Amino acid sequence: VQLQASGGGLVQDGGSLRLSCAASGETLNNYVMGWFRQAPGKEREFAAAISASGGRRDYADSVKGRFTISRDNAKNTMYLQMNSLKTEDTAVYSCAVNRYGLGSARRSERYDSWGQGTQVTVSS
Repeated sequence: VQLQASGGGLVQDGGSLRLSCAASGETLNNYVMGWFRQAPGKEREFAAAISASGGRRDYADSVKGRFTISRDNAKNTMYLQMNSLKTEDTAVYSCAVNRYGLGSARRSERYDSWGQGTQVTVSS
């Protein structure tokens, strides 16, 4: 499977962006999918994950209440709506597949098929 993240860009503090993660080569309807981010000089960190059906979600405390993860299984695509963006949200955002379940959603080592990330830059 190949994942392609898109939708990043430059936005002012308080602005919004919507990221997309399109999958090809395999139908991912049966798997958890997640978003991670990596800021310059920092380790990759979990942002959000969504169950196979889309009915359950998990968010990092740092984005809870501001970000919304969703998926459209008919389109084999996942989204991340990011509102009230802060400068500390600046990072490369990547999507990946978790074949183990939502219980391991925050563990990056449980993910595979990492897509090329998309840069999100929030200016003050």
